[in-house]
Amino acid sequence: MSTHPDAGLGRDFAWLWGAYAVSSLGTWLALDAFPLIAILALHAGAAQVSLIAAAGGAAGALLAVPLGPWMEFRRKRRLMIRADLVRFLTLLTVPVAYAAGVLTYAHLLGVAVVVALADIVFVGASGAHLKALVPKSHLMEANGRFETVMWTSTAVGPPAGGALIGILGPVVTIALNAASYLLSALGIRAIAAPEPAPPARRTGASRRAEIAEGWRTIVADRGLRVLFANTVLVSGLIMATAPPLTFLMLHDLGLTPLQYGLAFGVPCLGGVLGSRISRPLVRRFGQRTMLLTFGVARVPWLLGLAFTGAGPAGLALIMLVEFGLITCMGVFNPVFATYRLERIADGKVARVLTAWTITSRTTTAALTALWGVLAGLAGARTAIAIGAVLLVATAAILPWRTPSHDATPVLAASPAD
Repeated sequence: MSTHPDAGLGRDFAWLWGAYAVSSLGTWLALDAFPLIAILALHAGAAQVSLIAAAGGAAGALLAVPLGPWMEFRRKRRLMIRADLVRFLTLLTVPVAYAAGVLTYAHLLGVAVVVALADIVFVGASGAHLKALVPKSHLMEANGRFETVMWTSTAVGPPAGGALIGILGPVVTIALNAASYLLSALGIRAIAAPEPAPPARRTGASRRAEIAEGWRTIVADRGLRVLFANTVLVSGLIMATAPPLTFLMLHDLGLTPLQYGLAFGVPCLGGVLGSRISRPLVRRFGQRTMLLTFGVARVPWLLGLAFTGAGPAGLALIMLVEFGLITCMGVFNPVFATYRLERIADGKVARVLTAWTITSRTTTAALTALWGVLAGLAGARTAIAIGAVLLVATAAILPWRTPSHDATPVLAASPAD
């Protein structure tokens, strides 16, 4: 299969893919950059490390609540560019403040809030933009290509970011991440295809009803609402255990930033593998079977992290667990993303994705704050173990019953296959 991004998808998709690739690389170069800065430069404790992710995500999500309908009725490409520029300018303040010797914990929290808000705007607009840009028969291929580049960036970014932090200091990856958003904006700006006109706002619709439309659409569709609950909880539990794991690895186990980056970067090759085989698996076994199979397969791995020890054996265990988890996620994510887009009516995509992201970010923030307290009281290892057990239980919340209008889509063969 060809890996060229515009094979069967068009030149404009290649620009979108390139924009995503550069911003994804920047994001993963700066993996956990705020917690690392808090630990290494500001000497924050475990609870403060968790608070950065929790407060930023929660505040950004709450501020984004009225944005769903606002985005739905505007040009999506323009919103994506503006969100990229906001992230570029906001992140750039961190290395500037650090160089001037005035960087504070409060500054990091403020930047986290603004970036989280811009992230939600970009996600809501980009889903509707992709559905309009790519034919339905190629949605699975497009999502698979995004998943591949995301995991490739994740494999390369953390080790490179850890090395850069070790050589040049804790804020260098923040500066590179900021630059990546500027390049992303330029790539999206180069897309030539005319964008469809946004849907017209319904006459007489109340603002409150428009805001709630995304959640109403999710609740009304059995397949969406079950996967909504599942993905929100899975994402929240994985992210909530990340700061305690970071603290365990860097503080308790004494790993270097480079080792920390390698522990999460190398296993992401499993995500590349998973994303490459996801479409052939759907073609052979069907969309629903893959959702259920890998919806279950991705949840038990975190249990292994509760038994992580020091030294090379502990590092190897972390890498093995992460490889298994990420491979399963690499298969599941593009299947899920395609399924979700197929079930959402065209005029509601931005509102549904915004509602989905707000709920996910708010839940993640609440769980991250709770796990920060738990780590402070019981220790990082205990907090990770409790999260792992709850993550296994989420396998019960999958669409085991077939939704009334579920159907396995027929995926058109691409010339690259």
